[in-house]
Amino acid sequence: MKMTSRGPIDLRRYAFISIAAAVATILLKGVAWWLTGSVGLLSDAIESFVNLAGALMALWMLSIAIMPADAEHPHGHDKAEYFSSAFEGFLIVVAAASIGYTAVERLIHPQPLEAVGIGLLVSVLASIINFGVARVLLRAGTEHKSITLEADAHHLMTDVWTSVGVIAGVTLVWLTGLNWLDPVIALLVAANIVWTGWQLMRRSASGLMDVALPKSEIAQIEQVLSTFDTEGVCFHALRTRQAGRRVFISLHVLVPGDWLVKRAHDFSEEIEASLCRQFPHAHVMTHLEPIDDPLSMADEALDRQR
Repeated sequence: MKMTSRGPIDLRRYAFISIAAAVATILLKGVAWWLTGSVGLLSDAIESFVNLAGALMALWMLSIAIMPADAEHPHGHDKAEYFSSAFEGFLIVVAAASIGYTAVERLIHPQPLEAVGIGLLVSVLASIINFGVARVLLRAGTEHKSITLEADAHHLMTDVWTSVGVIAGVTLVWLTGLNWLDPVIALLVAANIVWTGWQLMRRSASGLMDVALPKSEIAQIEQVLSTFDTEGVCFHALRTRQAGRRVFISLHVLVPGDWLVKRAHDFSEEIEASLCRQFPHAHVMTHLEPIDDPLSMADEALDRQR
C-alpha cells in the first residue's frame, strides 16, 4: 500500500475569495435592481445570495475536508466536499423557484423600467468580478481536484452568462419598450439555474456513491500498468473511486508463484510509486497473488464466492 507523501492542501483561501466576491456582487446587483426595477436584474441579485450561501458552505466543508484521518474516519474527511456541492445545488433550485414566482407576478402586472443605463453599468461591473473569481476558482479546483471549488466556479460562470442574458434582455426592453421581455428573460434565467443545480446535485451523488474515475483517468492507470506488464505478470480487479481530491486505487497483482516474497513486494512497491506519481493525491492498494493458482483468476468480483 502506498499513498502520496503530500499532505492535505488548505484551499480555504479560495472560499474566502468567493465569499468576498459574492458580497460585492450582491451589493452591486442590488443597486442595479433598485435603480431599474427590473425583475431580471432582481433574479440576478437573488442568485448572488445563493453564491454567498454556497461559498459559506464551501468554507465549512473545506475546513472539514482538510482534517487528517482518524480512528473514526480512517479514509480521511475528503468526502465532505460533496455535501458542499450538493447543498449549493439545492440552494440554486430554491433560488430558481423564487425567481420564477417573481417573474410570473411581473408578467401579470408589468411595470416600466427606470434608470436602465446606470443599472446595466453596475450589473456589468458585478459580472466582471464574478468572471475573474470563477477563473481563479476553476484553475485551483482543477489543479487540486476539489469538487467544491469546481462547483463554485461553474456556478459563478453560470451567473456570468445569466447576467449577460439579463443585461441583453433589459437592453431590449429599454430599446423596444416591450416590458414583457423582462419577466420572460427572468423565467429563462430560472430554467437555466435549475439545470445547473441539478447537475451539481447529480455529480455530488455520484461522488458519495463511489463512482469510478473517468474513463480518461482509468486509461492513464492502465498505461502505467502496461509498463510493468512483463512475462509471467498480469493485473486484474482494478477498482477506483474519488473522495474530494483524494483518489483511491486498488488492484490485484498476479506474479509467478516461485517469486520470493521480497521480489514480489518490491515489484508492487514500484507499481504503487508510479501510480502515485501519476495521481498526486492517490492512495494505492495492491494485493499480491500467485498467477498459477486457479483461485487467483476467480476473485475479480467484489463479493468473492468461496
